[in-house]
Amino acid sequence: MRLSLSTRSANQYYSLTAVLAARGAQTYTSRVIAGSVFTLGLITLSTIGSGATLQWPISRPLLIGVSVLCFASTFIWLRHRWPTRNESALLVAIAAVAIPVGTIVPVEPLYGLLGASSFALVIGYAALFHGPRLLAMILAIAVATLIYLAVRMASVDLPLALAGVALMLLLYVFAAFSCRLVVWLTGAEDGADAVEPLTGLLNRDAFYLQTATLLASRNRDDDRYLVIAVVNIDSFAAMVAVAGNRGGNRARVAAGQALRETVRRDAILGHVSEAEFFVADCFTTPDSSPLIERIRGAIASSPAGMTASIGVVSTPLQPLVEHPPSEILDEIVALATTAMYEARRAGGNQARYVVRPSLSISDDENDGYDTPLL
Repeated sequence: MRLSLSTRSANQYYSLTAVLAARGAQTYTSRVIAGSVFTLGLITLSTIGSGATLQWPISRPLLIGVSVLCFASTFIWLRHRWPTRNESALLVAIAAVAIPVGTIVPVEPLYGLLGASSFALVIGYAALFHGPRLLAMILAIAVATLIYLAVRMASVDLPLALAGVALMLLLYVFAAFSCRLVVWLTGAEDGADAVEPLTGLLNRDAFYLQTATLLASRNRDDDRYLVIAVVNIDSFAAMVAVAGNRGGNRARVAAGQALRETVRRDAILGHVSEAEFFVADCFTTPDSSPLIERIRGAIASSPAGMTASIGVVSTPLQPLVEHPPSEILDEIVALATTAMYEARRAGGNQARYVVRPSLSISDDENDGYDTPLL
């Protein structure tokens, strides 16, 4: 089914922001954007203090307003969370109003033409994070501003006007094309449905899909056991009550990052509810305790100061081959969740293991519960 433009735009935004979260780059990226916007505000203020002649009596207040908008946008990007898609679109719209004001106010149109180069930043951002409609709007405003400046410059120096406009158009086209190319190559327009935006880990459906692929692709002579772990942050509701939603978000991001840094490269990670994470991997032995203990220790030593209860199921791969993956995973996840709740009732910050469980698809009568490893 073909996605609508609005859906593809939403997918694009949340997919790319999730990739940034997954790479731990959201903070760095927001600081770079904040620095760029702040610099634009400083440039506008410098225009006010320079010797440039302004067109109208209200030109100075207009430029001051543009600077204020830039500085206000800077503080939005310096917050502890990444902007929502609507907030991001609003910031782009503000820039689409502020830049033309800053470029047409000087009497000398060459100053305005230099200022119009800042449209390339907004065009690139809109092309990367937003859909074609918002990008088309920004491009239309940018081209209209260029035409206005070119008409003013033509009476003074037509060749310079044409050269300047051609250079700016080339800059705009390159910014739009290169950023849209990144979106296309990464499949960002269609990929957001697979990730949870806050942590950048897979959502439940995507976790099941990739784990099903794992079941089908592993060499069962090498990796003989499927391991599913359910990881739950201890006392998460109390943590949110004390630290607020921001503290809860930091804890979830920290837990996701601890998992990402601890598991093997081929392991599958999912963030499936507020405080619950899934891990899937294949092993040559049923003993997954070294990995699970590393996970538990990594979460306990994270800056958020939290602990986790973990339920783990290790089951042979070979009996799973002939059965529907979704049914297999539902049953295994249910067993791992039960084990996780046992770890929570025992006080948390520990794991419970289910080894060779008696699944409905198997004739094995083993009850599956080994002695817990603490």
